[in-house]
Amino acid sequence: MSDRAPKPEPQAAADAGAPSFEEATRRLAQIVAELESGDLPLDRSLALFEEGVGLARGAEQRLDRAERRIEELLGFDAQGKPKVREHGG
Repeated sequence: MSDRAPKPEPQAAADAGAPSFEEATRRLAQIVAELESGDLPLDRSLALFEEGVGLARGAEQRLDRAERRIEELLGFDAQGKPKVREHGG
């Protein structure tokens, strides 16, 4: 028996430094509010926009993975049809 720790899943390792979905949506709300104020220099607006795009993409990827996982757990295919196991006789 090996006492090595199991390798983290590649996506889990990639998410380790990323904000959680909830943190990302909170930060996105802050960014939107700041951008909507209209009182920012162009460079700051661009930096905030760039940060927001990155956060939105990361949140979307997390949602996609969660949706796929739920489909796996509930036993539905990508079209939303129940997966049916054929029973051999």
